[in-house]
Amino acid sequence: MEFADLSVEELQRKLEETKNHEAALARLLEKRKQEGRGDVANEVKDLIASRGYALDDILPLLQKGRRGGARDKSEGPRRYYVDPNNPEHTYVRGVLPGWMKEKMVEQGYDPSNKDDRQTFKTTYLQLRED
Repeated sequence: MEFADLSVEELQRKLEETKNHEAALARLLEKRKQEGRGDVANEVKDLIASRGYALDDILPLLQKGRRGGARDKSEGPRRYYVDPNNPEHTYVRGVLPGWMKEKMVEQGYDPSNKDDRQTFKTTYLQLRED
């Protein structure tokens, strides 16, 4: 189709139609992806079973490296700190969680100071291993 001969109004209408088609195609694509997920999952399950493995044997390997995923038990027990006042608040390492920064400031510690962080962990948190 040649657009050079169209008026401004016609071009705007064509552009709007194109946007509507694009939105409809995006919705249809997402729907097809959602429908296909079950098929892919079944294919993976069948492949795992055909090789003689249980799904539970393979899933941890697929999740390894993701936050909260499986970890190699040969590394030894995982060490982490727990807030004794709220066991859902845990800290392993890396960026300090907000709850820990708040508690440190409340107790007069500077979260950006390494020595303060270490003192706070040993004084106010419980070290656990699993």
